[in-house]
Amino acid sequence: MATSHLDDDDDFGGDFAGNRRPGGKRSFGEIDDDEDDIFGSKKANSKLEETAPGVATGMILSLRESLQTCKDELAKYEMELESAKSEIHKWHSSFQNESFIPPATTPEPNLVVNYIRTLKSTDKSLKEQLEKAKKKEAAFIVTFAKREQEVAELKAAIRELRAQLKPPSLQTRRLLLDPAIHEEFTRLKNLVEEKEKKVKELQDNINAVNFTPNSKMGKMLMAKCKTLQEENEEIGNQASEGKMHELSLKLALQKSRNAELRNQFEGLCKNVEVLTTDVDRSNEMVVILQEKLEERDSEIKRLKLELQQRNITEEMNDSAPMVTDEPQSTTEAVDVPQIKLECNTEGEF
Repeated sequence: MATSHLDDDDDFGGDFAGNRRPGGKRSFGEIDDDEDDIFGSKKANSKLEETAPGVATGMILSLRESLQTCKDELAKYEMELESAKSEIHKWHSSFQNESFIPPATTPEPNLVVNYIRTLKSTDKSLKEQLEKAKKKEAAFIVTFAKREQEVAELKAAIRELRAQLKPPSLQTRRLLLDPAIHEEFTRLKNLVEEKEKKVKELQDNINAVNFTPNSKMGKMLMAKCKTLQEENEEIGNQASEGKMHELSLKLALQKSRNAELRNQFEGLCKNVEVLTTDVDRSNEMVVILQEKLEERDSEIKRLKLELQQRNITEEMNDSAPMVTDEPQSTTEAVDVPQIKLECNTEGEF
């Protein structure tokens, strides 16, 4: 019974029920061959056979799990590659619809890069034009400010002249206090009163006589009235001569100057309006070009991101075969007996 027990323990897989395999004891010749074996392949095979089959099944399960993960990763990478291809196709179709690509041609990267370079050059030229326009605008603003200052000075001068033409009450009082002017004024006043008295007397006489214009008395009275009127006009002209005449001449000159300045100011206003319209147009063009530049910059950023994603996918595709090769190398390290165990235990899984 002891011998049979020892024989059962010496069999491969004797510790596990249902997994016993038929086998015999080795002879002394086989032991000698094992000693002569330098690489120890036979010993390794015997040790692997002596190990429990549960370790082999664990190895198989781990290899299957790693293979399944590799398959999942490969499927994921394939999905990413398809999405990248679809994105590339979308960009390709979008560039085909652009006006800078000639018809019946494919959108090549060189065309896109050249178009972007032309856009950058146009952007630089437009910026230079904008700077020139700003300088011109500043110069026109300075000239306009100078003109406004001159107009304000002229308005102040006109106000002073108007104030001089309308002297205040104090100045008139000072003129009346002058003895020569006072005497002249009183004399003229007395003359006017006398003349008024004479006119009244004559009117009374006319009303009393009831003469006609064709009568001698009527003609004489009309002649006297005319002479009196002429005398009054001469007195008024003498009084108004002098400073009033000079001031009237100055006023006429100032009016002519004001008319010239008004004409010049109107011309300047028209020039400023034309310049403001030009500046508004240039500002609108600059805004439109800035919007186009922003759109192109966003497109460039998207293309860069797409290229980075493409490079990442290519690197992942290049590294995917290396990942799949590693389980194969591990499986190659397992010897022939282990493969036999896998074939036998495959029905249990």
